[in-house]
Amino acid sequence: MTTTESPAAPTEPSVITSSSNGVGRIELNRPKLINALSQEMVGLIDETLTNWRDDDSISSVLVTGRGDRGLCAGGDIKAVYTDILAGTNENARFWNREYKMNHAISVFPKPYVVIMNGITMGGGVGISGHGSHRIVTDSTKVGMPETGIGLFPDVGATHLLANAPGELGTHLALTGAPVGPGAAVALRLADHYVPETDIDDLITDLSEGGDVQTVIDRYASDPPANELADAADWINECYQGERVEDILAALAAHESPEANAAAKLIGTRAPTSVKVTLAALRKAAHMTLAEVLEQDYRIAVAMTERPDLREGIRAQVIDKDRSPRWSPATLAEVDDATVAGILTTNHEEKVFS
Repeated sequence: MTTTESPAAPTEPSVITSSSNGVGRIELNRPKLINALSQEMVGLIDETLTNWRDDDSISSVLVTGRGDRGLCAGGDIKAVYTDILAGTNENARFWNREYKMNHAISVFPKPYVVIMNGITMGGGVGISGHGSHRIVTDSTKVGMPETGIGLFPDVGATHLLANAPGELGTHLALTGAPVGPGAAVALRLADHYVPETDIDDLITDLSEGGDVQTVIDRYASDPPANELADAADWINECYQGERVEDILAALAAHESPEANAAAKLIGTRAPTSVKVTLAALRKAAHMTLAEVLEQDYRIAVAMTERPDLREGIRAQVIDKDRSPRWSPATLAEVDDATVAGILTTNHEEKVFS
């Protein structure tokens, strides 16, 4: 999710690319929107990676976000809302191109270094989580909050979360709660922690070329404590199973107040989104990233056609009353056939032909 402040001036490019010393730089440049991804930005990043893939003058790529609030707050959900109201297919085009870009990052043949400072959520996880060298800092907040707006953790996030230790990924997927740098490394959403005070020097050294891992090792430190470490036992115990209702019952009945709070938090999320998310996550554990992204596209298009996404964005970003009226309003009203239909509905267009 992101804010609704005005974007950068039209004369300023939303993505700034450059190259020097064999290093290709990609800088997200919508700082007032915490670098929320537009369709134009996704296209520019995808095109740049395509051009650099076989360019012998480029030996590595460094991705950063301008401003001090974060790498990327996700997709521009206000634009998503506008398209839903207009009834066009721009959202489908956006997700198709975005998921292609996510896969391109995962198979990029050169070091892809991304600085995950500050807010790194939603689409921000998509441009960072599939990279080869993922660096978190003191301010990092990583999360997939989509169940709170009537969507689901897309951009291949279920692939990442399904491969996190135990059921920690399930906890993040259903609650949408963000984690800090320690948990991000522990959950395999990031590779290295570099203190915030050293980031400028790290970027300078990386920009000068040389061996990427050697440079990162020069600045990397032991990450802060994993804030989910003490919760791992109740998370692994309560989040097992295939039914959201069983998970919520286990959380609500557990002696841990944190488990009880998680049950209440999930209870505020869109019921359809929560059930779809769990089903997608369980399937993702046995799929390749490309298969997950294809599944993501089917789900995203199907969810756009349902009322919850429009209502969730309205409540969180447009009217900001924080009181979404989900439809259906309860988990009991979301049957298995509906969930299966959302996950398997075929569309003429595919992410990967």
